[in-house]
Amino acid sequence: MSSQRPIWMGKPRLVTRIAKGIALFIVVMLVIFPFWTIVATSIATPEEVVANGGWVVIPETISFAAYTDILRGGVITNALTVSAGITLVGTATSLLATIFLAYALARPNVVGGRPILLLVLFTFLFPPAMIPSFLVVKETGLFDSYAALILPVLINVFNLVVMRGFFQGVPGELIEAARLDGAGDFRILTRIILPLSKAVVAVIGLFYAVSYWNSFFNAIIYLDDTSKWPIQAVLRQYVSQGAALADTSEATMVNSPQSVKMAVVVLATVPIILVYPFIQRFFTKGVLTGAIKS
Repeated sequence: MSSQRPIWMGKPRLVTRIAKGIALFIVVMLVIFPFWTIVATSIATPEEVVANGGWVVIPETISFAAYTDILRGGVITNALTVSAGITLVGTATSLLATIFLAYALARPNVVGGRPILLLVLFTFLFPPAMIPSFLVVKETGLFDSYAALILPVLINVFNLVVMRGFFQGVPGELIEAARLDGAGDFRILTRIILPLSKAVVAVIGLFYAVSYWNSFFNAIIYLDDTSKWPIQAVLRQYVSQGAALADTSEATMVNSPQSVKMAVVVLATVPIILVYPFIQRFFTKGVLTGAIKS
């Protein structure tokens, strides 16, 4: 038998390492440069933005007037509050519902478990269309309420399948030992399953939080009162209307400065970006383990 290591396990040559470094640098710059341009434009003065054609890479004068204008208690402040509330409540309820259903479907010999699993997978393959979803929301009295942004998307099928696969990977001996000690399903879930599943719970929670924070289409459809719109719906309306106005003249751009629009983009993006570093270490273990075992 040959003891030679596979080629992918060998140490790459110097040229290969340099090429990988250059490729990685290019990719990083392609990701960072647009976001940096948005941040730099948001802290530039309106006059400087107009003078540079709408975008600033390195501002000559740093000004936080754009953030002061949009955070003084107006539409943007209200939209940020709405988004934060929907994200917190939606993530908590979705995570709880996903955990309970995933645990039930992961246990063998559950009454009705197989048909329910097939029904869930059917919705994954054939998601409901927009018009039927709108009619259901309207007929159930959820229209123009925050519940319309949470209940129709309470459980994501992909997240459910990943969490179910992770729960199935928990050693059955631990569960049997707990049952012999008189523990019920709720105690087994909270005392044994969840402590061993912190990785997948953190990842699925992040997925739900990102989904709720970035959602804008449901808000536009289900919320008739624009004062209830979350930040992403307001951002879409604000930037699209501002872009249409900005094409008319430089005077209009001063009245609707690009720096203000970019400040809204930053405020709508930064909260989720700040969460990622704390959850990143759970990604590989949480997603890959759950997906492989499912």
